[in-house]
Amino acid sequence: MKPFDPKFMKVGVLTAALQELTPRAVRDPDPDRAVEEWLGFAKELGADYIQLSAALHPTETDVPPEAMLDPVANTLDLRQPFTKDRAKRVAAALCATHVGLSDIGYFDNMLHHDPAVRRKKHDFMRRVFDAAVLLNVDAVCGFVGRNQQHDMDANLLDFESDFVPLLAAAKERGLTYRVEQCPMPGWTTADAWINNIAYTPGTWIALHRICEKHGVADQFRIHYDPSHAILMGQDTRSVFQYLKDAGYNFLIGGFHVKGQVVDAHGLAAWGYHGQTVDRGDWRSGKPSPNPADQLNAWKKQTVLAEHELPGTARHDPLAYLQNRTVDWLDHQLAARELLQLDVPNTHLVVEHEYPKARLQDRERVKPILQGSIAFVRRIDEAAASMYALQHEVLASQGIPIQGLGREPYRS
Repeated sequence: MKPFDPKFMKVGVLTAALQELTPRAVRDPDPDRAVEEWLGFAKELGADYIQLSAALHPTETDVPPEAMLDPVANTLDLRQPFTKDRAKRVAAALCATHVGLSDIGYFDNMLHHDPAVRRKKHDFMRRVFDAAVLLNVDAVCGFVGRNQQHDMDANLLDFESDFVPLLAAAKERGLTYRVEQCPMPGWTTADAWINNIAYTPGTWIALHRICEKHGVADQFRIHYDPSHAILMGQDTRSVFQYLKDAGYNFLIGGFHVKGQVVDAHGLAAWGYHGQTVDRGDWRSGKPSPNPADQLNAWKKQTVLAEHELPGTARHDPLAYLQNRTVDWLDHQLAARELLQLDVPNTHLVVEHEYPKARLQDRERVKPILQGSIAFVRRIDEAAASMYALQHEVLASQGIPIQGLGREPYRS
């Protein structure tokens, strides 16, 4: 007979949720100030961890912020080397706030078609690796990306030639690379929807097999985001079941907690992966050189869906059944029932990209994030309690679970 002993995940927040917490005029000359202030803010929010956002500085990036749907925060500024002294300063802030680091996130196209741009991004990622080692975290998080001048098969060759060496560099440092699966449709003004080849389980498995061939399979894991599954027309429980059926349910190593609320009107007009017309990212028959126009490439996604900050969308069982938003309780149950997870050491990272609440104002966004983080924590606690009661306590006494529940592969 087993006791009731629920296991909870670690709840954190991605620091890109408030990019200008520390004004750039302050943090540019004193880069670690931004990390210190975010740790203090995370404590106020009730988060146990932060996922520390790193990015090329706006003066160094190849994509202007005006062209980004969600400009990436360089909370961790790596223009200068991240030294042991800088690490000690951050460690002191971690100790003072009792907030931990889940990992460092650098979200960029690591298979960019321009060799010089690709090399610049890879060099920066290696700096992220080195910072992770000094900060005593065991993982980084990011994209694989896509060479937009190659088809999918050729991109597998790009992955093998250029991304596998990055994984080898992670292995040398004792790190895991957690890959997020967003298709990133707005990365190009072409009509391509898939601009990150690690976008769905079929490619995760193909990429993992390449990693096995080169001895870096343990470095390749998925940082699963249910919002992107919705954009691909997928159901989370079916994704997890597919991985289990295929013998790859060990691949998911963490979670971004963000949803999509799909607009049925937009879906009727354009369908999933709708390319739309008259987007505004082309002028006079060719891609506009104006970054503000290039932002319109994201209408491939935003015409049919809006990012959800967990807890801010209405409770909508019909939408859950139609895969138009996330059933967070079922998500957390399915993760426990179908995946091979070390639950107490698995991170749930709240990612805030709900446009109307994406406020760059500390006092206004604070209660919004507090509410979302509290919601995520309680949902995980409820799922943990249900799982422990049903799959451990009842099972150990031979008592069946009642009802059928949601089934995978069922629309």
